[in-house]
Amino acid sequence: MRFGKGLLLGLLAFAQVVMGEDYYKVLGVGKDATEKQIKSAYRQLSKKYHPDKNPGDDTAHEKFVLVSEAYEALSDQESRSMYDQIGYDAYKQRKQNGGQGGGHDPFDLFSRFFGGSGHFGNRPGERRGPNLELKVGIALRDFYNGKTTEFQWDKQQICDECEGTGAADKVVHKCHACNGQGVRLVRHQIAPGMVTQVQMQCDHCGGRGKSIKHKCKACGGERVVRKPTPVSVTIERGMANGVRIAYENEADESPDWVAGDLLVTLVEKEPSLEEDNPDHVDGVFFRRKGNDLYWKEVLSVREAWMGDWTRNLTHLDGHIVRLGRKRGEIIQPGHVETVPGEGMPIWDEDGDSVYHKTQFGNLYVEYTVILPDQMESGMEKELWALFQKYRQKNGVDLHKDSGRPEKVVLHEDREQEREHEEL
Repeated sequence: MRFGKGLLLGLLAFAQVVMGEDYYKVLGVGKDATEKQIKSAYRQLSKKYHPDKNPGDDTAHEKFVLVSEAYEALSDQESRSMYDQIGYDAYKQRKQNGGQGGGHDPFDLFSRFFGGSGHFGNRPGERRGPNLELKVGIALRDFYNGKTTEFQWDKQQICDECEGTGAADKVVHKCHACNGQGVRLVRHQIAPGMVTQVQMQCDHCGGRGKSIKHKCKACGGERVVRKPTPVSVTIERGMANGVRIAYENEADESPDWVAGDLLVTLVEKEPSLEEDNPDHVDGVFFRRKGNDLYWKEVLSVREAWMGDWTRNLTHLDGHIVRLGRKRGEIIQPGHVETVPGEGMPIWDEDGDSVYHKTQFGNLYVEYTVILPDQMESGMEKELWALFQKYRQKNGVDLHKDSGRPEKVVLHEDREQEREHEEL
C-alpha cells in the first residue's frame, strides 16, 4: 500500500507539470541545468521576446512574461525545489495564496539584468549605456575548422544582493537634501549686496534624488559590482580575421541606463606549440592572407637540383597535402607553387549545407634551398672536378656575359693617376 500511495503521488505531481507549463522547457534547459545555464537562457529569451522588439505581437508578450516567471521560479533554490516537488499548477496556487501571485513584474526583472526601466532605450528619457569593445585572440586552426569557445571579462553588473538599490534592506528613500530632484540651488555672494544662485548636482545623493540608510555590504552602496563574466563565442568556418560580433545589451550594466552592446573582435593570434597544436600539424604555422594560406618549405641542394623527393604536409584539420618532384625536376630557390583548393574555407552564411557547398582558397608554397656551410675535402674535390668538366663543355662565364669591365681600378690608383696628370 505504501508503494502504491507513493507511486500515485508521483503520478499526480507529474500530471500537474504536464497539464501546466514546464518551466524547464520554457527556458530550453534540462532539469539538471546549473544556475549559470538558467541565467544564460533567460538573458537570451527575454531579449528575443521583449515587447519593444515585437510591437503588437501578443504571443511574444505572453512568452516574455512566461520566460520571466520561469526564471524567477528556477533561479531561487527554495522555489525551484518546491516547483520540482509539486508541479506547475500547485506551485502557482501556492504563490497566489502567499500573496505573490499578482506581484510579478517581468519588466522589473528585465531591468535587474540589463538596467534602465526594463525597456530597450527607445522610450523618452531612457538612457543607453556605452558600448564596450573587446579583442579576443583566436587560433588559425579555429578559423579553419570552426569552434565554439568561451572567454571571460570583468563586467560591471547590477548587484544581486540589493537588486541595484545599494541598500542592505533594498529600501530607497527620497533624498532630503534635494527633495528627490537630484540638484540643489546654491547661493553665492559675488559682491556686497549681490547674490547669485547656481544649480548644482546634489552632493548628498550624487544627483540620483534618492538616499539609503544602510549600505549593501556586497556593493558598498554603489549598486553595481564587477564580476568575471563568461561569454560564449562561435567561430564559423572561414570567418575573416578581424570580424566583429555584437552582443546586444551585454556591456556594463547600471540601474541608471540600459546596457549598451558588447562588441567582440576576433583576431588571429600567434601560434603556440603547447596550446594550439596538440596534434602536431604543420598547418598551425600557415600564414593567412584573406582566403589563401602560405607556407615555406625547405629543400636541400640535392632535392632542388635533382628532384626525387616528397613531403606530406598535415593541414589544419589533419588531412595530408602531398608535395614532391620526380627525378630530374628542378626547383629554383624562391619558387612559389600554387596548390588549388587547399586554402581557407570561404565563409558563407549558409555554411556547408544543402544550400551551399563550401569553397576554398589556395595554398601557396614558397621553396627555400639550404646550402651546406662546409664539405668534406674528398667531396669538394669530386664536385669541383665534375663542375669543371661541364663548365668547360657547356658553361657560361657570367662575368664576361654581364659586360662589366675586366680591369679593376682601385680608388687609390685613380687618385695617383689624377695627381700625375696635374703635374
